[in-house]
Amino acid sequence: MRTTRSKRKTVNDTLINRFDIVRREDFSDVTYLLEVHHPMMSRAAQPGQFVIVMSHSDGERIPLTIADFDREKGTITLVIQAVGKTTLEMQQTCQVGTSLYGMAGPMGIPSHLSGAKKVVCVGGGLGVAPVYPQARAWKENGAYVIGVLGFRNKDLVFWEDKFRAICDELIICTDDGSAGIKGFVTDGIKLALEKHPDIEEVVAIGPPVMMQASAEATRPSGVKTMVSLNPIMVDGTGMCGGCRVKVGDVVKFACVDGPDFDGHQVDFADLMVRLRRYKEEEKAATERWSESCRMRNVGGEVIAFPE
Repeated sequence: MRTTRSKRKTVNDTLINRFDIVRREDFSDVTYLLEVHHPMMSRAAQPGQFVIVMSHSDGERIPLTIADFDREKGTITLVIQAVGKTTLEMQQTCQVGTSLYGMAGPMGIPSHLSGAKKVVCVGGGLGVAPVYPQARAWKENGAYVIGVLGFRNKDLVFWEDKFRAICDELIICTDDGSAGIKGFVTDGIKLALEKHPDIEEVVAIGPPVMMQASAEATRPSGVKTMVSLNPIMVDGTGMCGGCRVKVGDVVKFACVDGPDFDGHQVDFADLMVRLRRYKEEEKAATERWSESCRMRNVGGEVIAFPE
């Protein structure tokens, strides 16, 4: 009986250790990085893929694009923005030494690297993180890589050194001009196209409105522009249909057909309507969670009272 308990404990420990958080970094008051130990997934991961994460057994399943992977360390890196109930909760609870309850993946079709010799990799806001492995892959594939990164201001800039290490040129854009050039990523794209008329492909990742603007910026020149879509997702297998998007005249499912699609063919208007579909429910869930997690000072100690 003693041996049986010992074996069971070993198995459980092994399962938990697969999702251990080994590093955390906060880029701003809403953006944070989690590095998760998962050797098998780090060996399988490819640029452009994503994972579905559950922070605890009763938690929501959320899709997160893989921001980096280290096959030697056996880790997967996720960069998250605290914008809703689940990501706000994870911001509080996901610390070094804790574990994620579940992490499924890698999912999605890896980004296709064509024979392009000169490419522009564009990241806007949180999209800066997932475009990094794509830029690195293009560089390793022998392409001349131009990075265009957009932030609201200099205080939100992150991973500049990582991008300078793999990009032949780097253009940083800020809304207020506090770092790099003043303007949006579309201004950076136009600068790159003017300087390099031989650019063959653009990859843009970020908020839908930013990816749409990037696709419109390249449409006149006809430069191939790929975008990475992250719509509402439940199972990640195409069964729920929540992540369907219109690409040209065809309905696709981002989880199994993507997440990369031709930006000149994506129906962004339909995508943004779908993304707003559960906005009120998400707002209500966030408010309920915030109310349930009010911090109270009891006997000089700060204690969180969960729902």
